[in-house]
Amino acid sequence: MAVPPAVVVAGGAEFGGVWARLRYAVWLVEDAAELNRARWDELASLHGQDDYYDVEGFLAGQLMLARRERDETAAAVGSVAGLDLLHLQCHFGLGTLSWARLGARVTGLDFSPIAVERARSLAATAGIDAQFVQADAQRLPAPLAGSFDVVFASYGVLCWIADVHAWMAAAGAALRPGGVLVLVDGHPLTQMIDTVEPVRFDFPYQGGGAHRIRSTRSYASSATRLTATQTVQYPHGLGEIVTAAASAGLRVDALTEHLDADGPQGRGDQMRRGHDGRWRLILAGQPVPVEFSLRATRTTAAGPHETVSPADVPSRTSG
Repeated sequence: MAVPPAVVVAGGAEFGGVWARLRYAVWLVEDAAELNRARWDELASLHGQDDYYDVEGFLAGQLMLARRERDETAAAVGSVAGLDLLHLQCHFGLGTLSWARLGARVTGLDFSPIAVERARSLAATAGIDAQFVQADAQRLPAPLAGSFDVVFASYGVLCWIADVHAWMAAAGAALRPGGVLVLVDGHPLTQMIDTVEPVRFDFPYQGGGAHRIRSTRSYASSATRLTATQTVQYPHGLGEIVTAAASAGLRVDALTEHLDADGPQGRGDQMRRGHDGRWRLILAGQPVPVEFSLRATRTTAAGPHETVSPADVPSRTSG
């Protein structure tokens, strides 16, 4: 992993002095993943006890997939029935298991051990056949290479990834030739915005530099106060994302910027719901992109990628 070119604490000043910034950057390289894992471990233990993640509805038979997630996947492959699908950064499995309900053979991957255990428990409770793997999405476990027709990831994906080239290489390596990556994520422009009136930006558009952010709130519940308050996030512009996909041997079939979303994406103080039920972010009277979707096909052999022991991939879980 490259040392970030600059390190900024959100809401505060850049650390003074070149050597101070370099020492802080080295600390980030070593500890950013652990900070982020602690945050997502805590979120995984809490989520589902709120209105955001409707576990009861899922267990009653509902699908926990946004319209855009289903539409983009359908545009890429049609029905997922009978296909092998890898869900990167799957959290505690609601989306992954929803794809299984639509007929896919699913594997979910997440770096949080608590998320993975909750996903396995949820699969058993729902009686759904699924596999869940604890791993870094930037380092594909060797047994998963070349095993999937679809690699899927959505919402809150790349801002947590230090090396977008490694992420794309792992996604490409997981696909069989002709397999498809479907990525739906927050738009990097929207991620820059701190306030709408007046317009204020507090995060870069691109560059991949590490930014330490302090927050006590969960996006799923504003009433929840978290103990893991520090995270490190990374800005990746659309040009950087598309270039990383191409470098990984993926052919970009579609890149779409979306001016609306199913929900406020944790930005209820900025976005507004229209008469059509869709949420938009308006700046100076004009809607700005709030999401993007990318569909890409593996057409060449994947490049080198880091692997972990085959022992790290558990057997499939069924209820």
